[in-house]
Amino acid sequence: MSQTPASLKTPLVVINIVGLTPALLGDQTPHLNALIRDGFLATLAGVFPAVTCTAQASMLTGRTPAGHGIVGNGWYFRDLAEVLFWRQNNALVEGEKVWQTLARRQPGATCAKLFWWYNMYSGVDWSVTPRPIYPADGRKIPALYSQPEDLETGLTQRLGPFPFFHFWGPKADILSSRWIGACALDVFTRQRPDLTLVYLPHLDYNLQRLGPQDPAIRGDVAAVDAVAGGLIEAVRAAGARVLVVSEYGIEQATGVVHINRVLRTAGLLAVRDTLGWEMLDPGASRAFAVADHQVAHVYVPAHRDLSQVRRLLEGTPGIEQVLGEAEKHVWGLDHPRSGELVAVAEPGHWFSYYYWQDDGRAPDFARTVDIHRKPGYDPAELFVDPTIPFPRLKVAWRLLQKRLGQRMLMDLIPLDASLVKGTHGRLPSDPDQGPLVIGSERALATDRLPMTGVRDLILRHYLRR
Repeated sequence: MSQTPASLKTPLVVINIVGLTPALLGDQTPHLNALIRDGFLATLAGVFPAVTCTAQASMLTGRTPAGHGIVGNGWYFRDLAEVLFWRQNNALVEGEKVWQTLARRQPGATCAKLFWWYNMYSGVDWSVTPRPIYPADGRKIPALYSQPEDLETGLTQRLGPFPFFHFWGPKADILSSRWIGACALDVFTRQRPDLTLVYLPHLDYNLQRLGPQDPAIRGDVAAVDAVAGGLIEAVRAAGARVLVVSEYGIEQATGVVHINRVLRTAGLLAVRDTLGWEMLDPGASRAFAVADHQVAHVYVPAHRDLSQVRRLLEGTPGIEQVLGEAEKHVWGLDHPRSGELVAVAEPGHWFSYYYWQDDGRAPDFARTVDIHRKPGYDPAELFVDPTIPFPRLKVAWRLLQKRLGQRMLMDLIPLDASLVKGTHGRLPSDPDQGPLVIGSERALATDRLPMTGVRDLILRHYLRR
């Protein structure tokens, strides 16, 4: 943002606790409860689709997907004929971001963006995000990308290595959020940014693995409350204000729709045989879906196929509705990156990306944690395949192969979508089951706020003196 010293008197720390809802607050959240008593709690009217990248872009720009272009966690890049998920270049987010607005209004204002998405080349003063290294020999080496470049080096020296395999995958747990919380406090203490954005992903894991009805979720809520509480207490003691936000609520998963298999059976989706695996061929398909939790962008290149595809999907069990051009406009999703059609799952249902009919023909990456190669979101990556008789022994063997320099595949992920017990993407019917905002400043209290209003709520903290 700026290389000049910070000019604002009171910094603001925004903590994004993914999956937190009013319904999850209780005696297991003493730190968040204390913040509410001092300030306020409000529900957020989320944006559609209710997924991470879309929600974050809406909070930071004040726009719906029609305005900022982040129509999901990934989409079909028509000019490349490729489906790409979890990109990091901030230039993909259209519109002025909140830190840009702040710097324009208050020259010299600084910002730290810690693990929020679209982190790279965002123009903030300090940023940290996961960014594995992929050498030419096929290895995947855990790493972080930071700006300035030496920020990651200093954090690793002081905090230890980032627990990369606890950030996503079968081992994902509280360790990654603890590290991020410590990282945020380190950056805040040493740099004192005017605006600090912090992402704590922990609740996302077991809410999808176990579902929100599982009693074990109380322990997960308590764990993330402790992490957030430690950060809240430290920065408030140092004079900062605090906002806690969340992106969506997670509902119990009761069914899955294999939408691409439906399209393939109808002769609309094309695959190519590659080394005995079936690979999706989006450029040759008359219709295919980019599945993203409870929402699927359906790309239909030829206008003459639209009515056939729409009728097919509207008649598919588990699909509540199909949005065309008019409906996308109403839902704030009429952006060129969106599919020609957008399918919305029924309550409790979600969309898999699976397009093969025989698991024996599934691509090799299907049984691995590979968020960039899969043409859709895969929550099964949170599980180890329960059909593997001795999974720890298999992991040990794979790691030994890796140390010996042999090619190996960490093929531990199941192809059983029924294992997933929690999902999101739809807008909740009950505000208590949806996203929230908690603020330390009672003067800014409100009962309900649109997610696009978070940007202006952030800015209002700097207008008060």
